[in-house]
Amino acid sequence: MSNFNRKLILEDGSEYYGFAFGADRDAVCEIVFNTSMVGYQEIVSDPSYTYQAVVMSYPLIGNYGITDEDFESKMQNLGGLIVREVNDSPSNFRFTRTLSELLEESNVPGVYGVDTRKLVRSIRDEGSRKVLITSAYTSLEEGLEILKNTELKRDAVKKCSCKKRWYLRTPNPEFNVVAIDCGMKTNILRELRNHGCNVTVVPYDTSGEEILKMKPDGVFISNGPGDPEDVKEVIETLKYIKGKVPLFGICLGHQLIALSYGAKTYKLKFGHRGGNHPVKDLKTGKIEITSQNHSYAVDSDSVEGTGLEVSHINLLDNTVEGLCCDKDKVFSVQYHPESAPGPQDSTYLFDRFITNMRK
Repeated sequence: MSNFNRKLILEDGSEYYGFAFGADRDAVCEIVFNTSMVGYQEIVSDPSYTYQAVVMSYPLIGNYGITDEDFESKMQNLGGLIVREVNDSPSNFRFTRTLSELLEESNVPGVYGVDTRKLVRSIRDEGSRKVLITSAYTSLEEGLEILKNTELKRDAVKKCSCKKRWYLRTPNPEFNVVAIDCGMKTNILRELRNHGCNVTVVPYDTSGEEILKMKPDGVFISNGPGDPEDVKEVIETLKYIKGKVPLFGICLGHQLIALSYGAKTYKLKFGHRGGNHPVKDLKTGKIEITSQNHSYAVDSDSVEGTGLEVSHINLLDNTVEGLCCDKDKVFSVQYHPESAPGPQDSTYLFDRFITNMRK
């Protein structure tokens, strides 16, 4: 044990020893796990992981390095990264830096050499909770006191949303879409542009009146981190614009649409994170293998009477994976149809958004 220089201390008093890579600093985060076998760069740069320490269940991470073209956001707001083995000698002609170098540049602490199988089982059985990433020489008593006295931050959407309006244009556009940025992934914008949309990206606290003044053909509500009930600004905006323009929400955007219609959300025990979740489309009966990243879900019992109907369900735990209101031309999904990383079974949803705007 004397060879280890870093460790994790969880709220239940369990400790996991390992070695430092990335930024050499302590951090208190919510610990979660991801079951993806590839796509660690997209995971590290996904704003939905803001303030979270991610445990990768796949044992070898870093083997193809970091490539400048593959980031999902410009800022890496990850709380920490925990892996079994890190490879800092990548074999990939495209790589421009190593994973360790990226984490160090972004001030994200990492720990490798941890028994991630045991840690993932602990999160699965006991749920996600606070963790302290610290020196191996920090005593358990001191670590637990730090955890007790440190509140998890609740301003994640504010931190990762854009600060001012910006534009993404495409040749010969068919539609103008306003995208509410709650922590949006880059590949979502690529998909909208590939479907013939000029996109105006606006901060999360943009009012409904301001959005309608832009005369959009449709409004997209992005993925993002944290508790959807903390993002009251977007909920009020959606209450104002629903029924006046087609809406499409992904992940956090899905939860915010539900709340704007009067449904409720709740926190899952350990969330859904990875690219292997089977989801059933209740209208077609088709099964999609989906990419997911969220801690909260929509309460299915609360949907009744809101004007929304459940369109998709998760076949692993029967949680709500999609909602729609045909009258208002509104629909949303809990998973990530743009993948990055993950399966590409669900890109048809962007076509559905285009169809609603045409109508």
